[in-house]
Amino acid sequence: MSKRRVVITGLGALAPNGNSVTDFWAGLLAGKSGIQNVTYFDTTEFVVKIAGELSNFNAEDYFDRKNIRKLDPFSIYGLITAEEAINHSGLDLDQTDRDRVGVIIGSGVGGIQTLEKQHMVFQEKGPKRISPFFVPKMIANIAAGQISIKFGLRGPNYTVVSACSSASDAIGQAFRKIQYGEADVMVTGGSEASVTPMTIAGFANMKALTSSKNDDPEKASRPFDKNRDGFVLGEGAGMLIFESLDHARSRGAEILAEINGYGATDDAFHITQPAEGGAGAVKAIRLALNDADAQPTDINYICAHGTSTPFNDKSESAAIRTVFGSHADVLKVSSIKSMTGHLLGASGAIAGVSCVQSLLENKVPPTINYTTPDPECDLDYVPNTAQDHECNYVMLNAFGFGGHNAVLVMKKWIE
Repeated sequence: MSKRRVVITGLGALAPNGNSVTDFWAGLLAGKSGIQNVTYFDTTEFVVKIAGELSNFNAEDYFDRKNIRKLDPFSIYGLITAEEAINHSGLDLDQTDRDRVGVIIGSGVGGIQTLEKQHMVFQEKGPKRISPFFVPKMIANIAAGQISIKFGLRGPNYTVVSACSSASDAIGQAFRKIQYGEADVMVTGGSEASVTPMTIAGFANMKALTSSKNDDPEKASRPFDKNRDGFVLGEGAGMLIFESLDHARSRGAEILAEINGYGATDDAFHITQPAEGGAGAVKAIRLALNDADAQPTDINYICAHGTSTPFNDKSESAAIRTVFGSHADVLKVSSIKSMTGHLLGASGAIAGVSCVQSLLENKVPPTINYTTPDPECDLDYVPNTAQDHECNYVMLNAFGFGGHNAVLVMKKWIE
């Protein structure tokens, strides 16, 4: 069976350093950090007091209060970015077969804000006071469901949960749906609203988060730097519109880029630590290259997972070196998490938006806060300042707790 080509026609983004695609991309190129002191709750008793919250964001700018009460923030973020992406694509849904338009997104923790708040209600006021909206606000699939309901999209619809690989796996699955003819258009990406007391306390207590820069939050996330000591939690969403090439051409769409490779594996090694030498990542990268019918030398830039944790950054660097050999010396590799923090299940989605922008503009965002090279991380991490760089093929890495590895390949669109 011949596989259909899949193109990208729309983007949407909400990130700690920008509340639209335009602002997010400008923030990345400027090396702007969105990491700040937590404002959502009192952190007096917390070891970690910083996160990548959405700045100057007000849900009431998008929804009335009645609807806000029915939606967890992760659904709100997903709806906003889906609408931005659909509008950006120029897709006229009234002229589109909505039975052939689907939604697949990723989320690591879903409606955890609702879960925590309703658990407090349960503890303080008893079971009769639990909101009737508790379940339909909290379940992880509901953001995808809400997007379909709002826009009347009746095609394939589900949510992928594979920790920090969730959005990248969702994007890969949406790619496959169009490749194999199960849909003509897909809304795909990820959403996460995980800056909550329990999430931060949980990650902090397992020593995954940095606590050394509470007084200097913008410098806290330091991927690949020798002095990195943990990631910073972030929130937000990213969405992309995928179409079959024929569908996009038939409506005269502006094509932004093409997606042509996806690989996924598991380390089967440890619940949190990556396999030695990034063995699972190596296999996922090779699968994605093979799926894209691309050689390692075709890749110009890698948008790294780059969490700012000691083990991840070392193993990802080793995996890249293993696959790309001497070509790794001319590759650009950067981590936007240095500016946004780690959006968990949505991290691959905003990285996907960034990758498309790199293909469009031949620019790569920096890894900020890179000051002290680590001998075990020996690549060009685009330190501190964005660079002009020819991008014909880009790769996106995402790795998650549980050993999940998801790798995507995108290419510049050329008629």
